[in-house]
Amino acid sequence: MPDIDSHGISLSYTDSGGDGRPVVLIHGWPLSGASWSEQVPALTGAGYRVVTYDRRGFGDSDKPETGYDYDTFAADLAGVLDGLDLSDVTLVGFSMGGGEVARYLGKHGDARIHSAVFAGAVPPYLLKTEDNPDGGLEEKDVQGMLQGAATDREAFLDGFTTDFFSAGGELKVTEEQRQQALALAGKAGDAGLVGCITAFGTTDFRADLATITVPTLVIHGDSDAIVPVEVSGKRTADSVSGAELVIVEDGPHGFNVSHSEEFNRHLLAFLEK
Repeated sequence: MPDIDSHGISLSYTDSGGDGRPVVLIHGWPLSGASWSEQVPALTGAGYRVVTYDRRGFGDSDKPETGYDYDTFAADLAGVLDGLDLSDVTLVGFSMGGGEVARYLGKHGDARIHSAVFAGAVPPYLLKTEDNPDGGLEEKDVQGMLQGAATDREAFLDGFTTDFFSAGGELKVTEEQRQQALALAGKAGDAGLVGCITAFGTTDFRADLATITVPTLVIHGDSDAIVPVEVSGKRTADSVSGAELVIVEDGPHGFNVSHSEEFNRHLLAFLEK
């Protein structure tokens, strides 16, 4: 995998190349660009140029001690788009990757962007506050995740990946697929693993969503136990003018793997519009 420089940080990426319209896939926590393995063949097969990259602190990218906030993540995404000189791009953000999509559009604008996809994504704002009573996370929930990731990383990630792929308490992928996700999480640096919890758990994207004018798809599993659709998907769709909302029945958080055929079908249909 080649690397691209973003503010002195080396980000590992893959680029299928070709002259198709670019689709940039932004992965969830605590995984890497390799977590899009069920989507890349479908997208390249349909003629799109597909770019994935590992967020700072994850996969094969550099793992600095600092910089785990969404302004920096959005700047890193800008570094990828600018470095590869991509235009007419569809940004697809899964889970915490949806935060990059929102913050990039909010801060960097849409000159390079054709459309946006929020897939099981964390916006508009997960933390429950006085002015965000519909948030899904209490401050104590964030602190519990921080403690779990910092003090017993292995056990924490084992439980997290189970919930990640479960709907109604039932695992919706094979154990081999869950273990593959665990292996991707194993490459995360400690600073990034912990720092991103605060980022995705406490960042308010409401102002960013209000700026979005490009065509937008919001796709979410109805049984997401990590980022509930009522907290995120439905509210994001309501916040973005003209957004299309697709809810995948029985879909857990990791529905791009468990329901990959349905996920890919809706994604390709949106891209063809």
